[in-house]
Amino acid sequence: MAELTPVGDVSWSLRSGSLEVCLARTPAEVEAAQALRYSVFYREMAAQPSPEMAVAERDWDAFDEVADHLLVIDNARGRGTKGVVGTYRLIRREAAARMGRFYSADEYDITKLEAYPGEILELGRSCVHADYRNGYTMNLLWRGITAYVFEYEIELMFGCASIPGVDPDELGLPLSYLWHYSLAPPALRPRAIPERFVEMRRLPPEEIDQKAAMNVMPPLIKGYLRLGGMIGDGAVVDYQFNTTDVCVIVKTDLVTEKYIRHYERSERRPVLVHPSP
Repeated sequence: MAELTPVGDVSWSLRSGSLEVCLARTPAEVEAAQALRYSVFYREMAAQPSPEMAVAERDWDAFDEVADHLLVIDNARGRGTKGVVGTYRLIRREAAARMGRFYSADEYDITKLEAYPGEILELGRSCVHADYRNGYTMNLLWRGITAYVFEYEIELMFGCASIPGVDPDELGLPLSYLWHYSLAPPALRPRAIPERFVEMRRLPPEEIDQKAAMNVMPPLIKGYLRLGGMIGDGAVVDYQFNTTDVCVIVKTDLVTEKYIRHYERSERRPVLVHPSP
């Protein structure tokens, strides 16, 4: 069973066998996450890097400097680029304030989310090494996110999630399914900014095969939906990354309840263990 244990200078980590989930502790570990992102986004998914990124073979932007970077490290592979096999970028309200905005604001009007009275968290830049794309690794990532949610008392999470492809008509089935069955309530509903807005209602509900729609849904979005995730209005085509994005919102009480139940079944509670002062 994985345990939350203190490691180095950070407040917690989660270990299971050779795998460890923690926050990046050094600039080198952040660069390792960026190298993994480059390998997945640019080599596998054929995104278009800037000349600087192509030379460095890392994916980065200014938000990396203010974000926390959640990592899955396989200690059997070693530290650095070889050890980092999964990552998620986490941006809290305080970090976004240092940038003057959240990353998602480039694609969506998130005014309603920013007005939410509790702590909010933007999730992004998620990727996993091809050899580790399984439910076990994703479960570890989500348990790490849950630990982070507990530590910072996050109440609402959101972020842009991607569907491969840039032709909305070809993606009509998953986009229409998301709009008809998972649209966020008006009080929390972000909307794609006007100049990038793409209508998601490509099909009427009677033409949607729900099972087929879920079969073609990307695993990350499917995972959000299982946690009660809701979708903003409008998709955004991202030609750089060869994807079509949707905005996902998740209330963390649904996430934490799931993991509390998991630990109760194991007669354990999800607790954070901090280093001694």
